[in-house]
Amino acid sequence: MKFLDRLTLLLKADAHGMLEQLEERTLLAKQHLREAELELDRKRAQVDACGEESRRLGDEAQRLEREIASLDADVELAIEGRKEELARFSVRKLLPLRRAAESARRRIAELDEQRARLAETLAVQERQLEELRAQVRSRIAAASATEGDAFARPAPAADEEVELELLRRRAAHAEGR
Repeated sequence: MKFLDRLTLLLKADAHGMLEQLEERTLLAKQHLREAELELDRKRAQVDACGEESRRLGDEAQRLEREIASLDADVELAIEGRKEELARFSVRKLLPLRRAAESARRRIAELDEQRARLAETLAVQERQLEELRAQVRSRIAAASATEGDAFARPAPAADEEVELELLRRRAAHAEGR
């Protein structure tokens, strides 16, 4: 009787070990999903930050353009009134503002380009995450239903299965001609 008790205990331990291993893989898969979601959230924040900085610089560029227009009018007025010193004074204030406005426009273009690249990468990665999420859900559901290892690699195909698949493809290829 001790032998059967020991055998029963061994089988129970083995079953518990398999369940723990399955639970670990499930937890790992869920953790990987969470990490992927966090990375996507980080990229979304980067896209938003680029957009916000671009808007802020756009407002700054508009403010600079208004000041430039005002100083241009002052220079024209001083030249018409033959006031060379006043014209020079206004030009000294005007030139740095033009450089600042040009710099803001260049930075806006860089930010818009960076934002477009990030948005494109984000869209691809969001699709990949959805596919991964669906795979993990289906494997976890399959594992729960069969109490097997959902994340184990499938067994290699038998030689006969390979031959049949090749014949199907050759036939499909011949029909396509």
